[in-house]
Amino acid sequence: MNKFAISALLSALCVTLPVTAVQAKESTRKTSVKKVKSEGKAGKLPLRVAAAPDAERKVRRVITVNGKRKVVYQRVLAAAPAVAAAPTMGELAGLNQTPDPLALQSNVAYVLDQANSEVLFEKNANVALPIASITKMMTGLVVVESNQDMDEMLTITDDDIDQEKHTGSRLKVGTRLTRASMLQLALMSSENRAASALGRNYPGGLPAFVEAMNAKARSLGMTDTYYVDSSGLSKRNMASARDLGKLAMAAYQHPVLREYSTTPKAVVEANGRPMHFGTTNRLIATPGWEIGLQKTGFINEAGRCMMMQAVIQGRAVIMVLLDAKGSAARAADAGRVRKWLEALRPSSIVGGASVGSGATAPQAYSSGM
Repeated sequence: MNKFAISALLSALCVTLPVTAVQAKESTRKTSVKKVKSEGKAGKLPLRVAAAPDAERKVRRVITVNGKRKVVYQRVLAAAPAVAAAPTMGELAGLNQTPDPLALQSNVAYVLDQANSEVLFEKNANVALPIASITKMMTGLVVVESNQDMDEMLTITDDDIDQEKHTGSRLKVGTRLTRASMLQLALMSSENRAASALGRNYPGGLPAFVEAMNAKARSLGMTDTYYVDSSGLSKRNMASARDLGKLAMAAYQHPVLREYSTTPKAVVEANGRPMHFGTTNRLIATPGWEIGLQKTGFINEAGRCMMMQAVIQGRAVIMVLLDAKGSAARAADAGRVRKWLEALRPSSIVGGASVGSGATAPQAYSSGM
């Protein structure tokens, strides 16, 4: 199956498939529904988990009453079985059937030498998939390159409330922040309302901003990419890992995007009071990682995603991981890629290129549809 057939399939699925694949049949007894939050409030999709109707069972217990032992039977409610998570768009396309020598849990991977653009590792890297909040890196790139006043105060309005996934936010309607603070929260904490406000306050409003996002993608040669919003909440925001590698290379040229995306914690003044925010990427605070740019993302259709620039064994690389099950899985995959790169063991690095060690290095790996 070529990438065009896969992309056509995914586009059709984006239109026809609901967010959750498991629907409970109607029952005479009420089904309780519990909302489970994912990766914090910002840039994340609540996963609905349906509990089975209450099931009763009896438990035998031995108790002591007035010094005498007595057997009693108590009725208890049996725990409802867990409901499997809905499949991602990548899984529906069969990308999870692609093997790789690193046993990655991400269905898509792409590793690029930043200095010479050599592809070091790829797996399903040419398939366009939903990219969730990685979208916000293009949002940041458009904001920075538009040269808007970063000190201008922007206000969160009803228009910034998530009507796509109905996620919450700590930025209440009426919150006023500078454009710089909105950008930092969008990149560091994946704040959806901040990303929405950035797009809405662009000349011509959000429609003009989205068009600018798509125009920038075209100028970078991102031929598999399409945006419909500035936050990434829509499953119609799609890109291939190869395209995201191009985005990372372009975004890295802007110091403010590097700084804001890799800040572990920040305090912003919102309506006269301090608010504390943290990064969505656990690797930022993990010893041994030297990360110069990053963005994570998650919605059910996309799975857990990560795009970043890092220096490993003196070599600057761009790493893209898409469609992983769980934030721990994508971080673990980053660790697997890092160990693989470290195993190359060049004797020295000049301008990002290996200089002879005498040992035979593993070859670049490519797999997928």
